[in-house]
Amino acid sequence: MPNTKTLLPALRRLVAALSEDLLQRSLVLSQVDAGLRSAYAQIAKGGRTADAFEVWREDYLDQVAVAWVRSCVFVRFMEDNGLVDECWLAGDGERRKLAEDTHELYFREHPHDSDREYFEHVFREVGSISACADLFAAGKTPLWAVGPSGAMAMKLLAFWREVIPETGELRRAFHVEDGDTRFLGDLYQDLSERARKKYALLQTPVFVEEFILDRTLNPAIDEFGLDVVRMIDPTCGSGHFLLGGFGRLFDLWIRREDNEIAAAQKALDGVWGCDINPFAVAIARFRLIVAALRACGITRLKDAPAWKVHLAIGDSLLFG
Repeated sequence: MPNTKTLLPALRRLVAALSEDLLQRSLVLSQVDAGLRSAYAQIAKGGRTADAFEVWREDYLDQVAVAWVRSCVFVRFMEDNGLVDECWLAGDGERRKLAEDTHELYFREHPHDSDREYFEHVFREVGSISACADLFAAGKTPLWAVGPSGAMAMKLLAFWREVIPETGELRRAFHVEDGDTRFLGDLYQDLSERARKKYALLQTPVFVEEFILDRTLNPAIDEFGLDVVRMIDPTCGSGHFLLGGFGRLFDLWIRREDNEIAAAQKALDGVWGCDINPFAVAIARFRLIVAALRACGITRLKDAPAWKVHLAIGDSLLFG
């Protein structure tokens, strides 16, 4: 299990450095500035911000920086838990050599690119896996709005490959037991100080989650039946209630379905979520996919179907 006490401070510093780098690129590159101003104009026209452009830009670039770090965490989780055969960013032992060889091969084929293009290549490769498509899709993440400088991307790659001098092991490994993804909720809550204050991020304790589901979802299943019951979390955060609901629904559906994949999709069809924070929605989506993999006994993402996950980015308080 990743040590969040040491990981989170390092990731917060990384987000801050990325945010500053993105801001500097937006100030010196006219095409980046024009893209941000166009996005701001659409948002302001729709009445979705009252901030001045400069304030909105700083907040948005923080979201982009978080998206880059979050996407790297997803890839590292996949690499260290054997969900992908490939290794792009880092690993221990033979996996480290594989990551280095993959990086070297890319630059043999693309000698004029920087590490920014390499990261974008990695994200597209992972996004080409059916089960992961929505995690990296344009329009569902601010990841593609603007990338860091080549120098910053080089530092980002070095961050994931840093080793402990005394042991030679990776300083930041992401292997977990039994597919436990709750540590991602800690990242959601504490990765960005700006986001934590803006969205009042706070995780729901497990006992509270179970207490509420015992008194809401379970009685609803008894009253309306498994075939029609649906639960929605209008402020789903990193997905604790959705994960709990999925687990309960899957345990019931697998008794009626011979096929685990079909049972997993029906359980996913029973849990719906929305959050104003795109970072939260991405983590909830990833956690549901990992939970479905584990429920079906699937060990590699390429063997998983393109499960439909019912999550949306939006403000649940805005009608229509």
